[in-house]
Amino acid sequence: MKNFNQKHQLPIVITIIVLTFFYACNDNDTINTVNEDATEQVLIDADKASLLFMLEEEKLARDTYIYLNDVWTINQFANIKDSEQTHMDAIQKLLVEYHIEFTILPIGEFKNKGLQDYYNQFKVDGAISASHAYQIGATIEDLDIVDLQEYIDATNNSSLITVFENLKCGSRNHLRSFIKGIDKAGDSYTPQFLSQNEYESIILGSQEQCN
Repeated sequence: MKNFNQKHQLPIVITIIVLTFFYACNDNDTINTVNEDATEQVLIDADKASLLFMLEEEKLARDTYIYLNDVWTINQFANIKDSEQTHMDAIQKLLVEYHIEFTILPIGEFKNKGLQDYYNQFKVDGAISASHAYQIGATIEDLDIVDLQEYIDATNNSSLITVFENLKCGSRNHLRSFIKGIDKAGDSYTPQFLSQNEYESIILGSQEQCN
């Protein structure tokens, strides 16, 4: 917006109108940034479903890492479980802004049967060894990245895209961290959901600064 020159000699009525317009635009810029990115945009049923599903998938990561950290006391799980809570918080914020009802079940419990089956199996496999636990962490982040990208590709809602892109950035960092643990244990990881090229691109990339 062009700056208003107060030194310019305008009739007082025009001056008041221009000043009012100037300040109104500044206020609306801030308001629209929030509203356009949230409640003023249409959220289709598929978007609502994606938010509710990803809330539980991020919970799967958090709950699994809580369990694995209790078993093995590994730094990655101790740190990343807290990061997964922030991922859940980001999704919850959108759900609240859009007035979408949701329920977070107790740790280890999931509405989605597929996620419940994953959790149950991860607990069994993760208790075998620390190396297995690292593999599970990598698998969860592998899955998370792919699911987030699918939902990003399927929506036009900019606020949802922004949140999911940030979560995907975090998941890439988490994947790199778990792969370092796997390498240190003398093991290797084969991507379960990402393509080999996508996986290698992430692992060869540097740690990212995510919002």
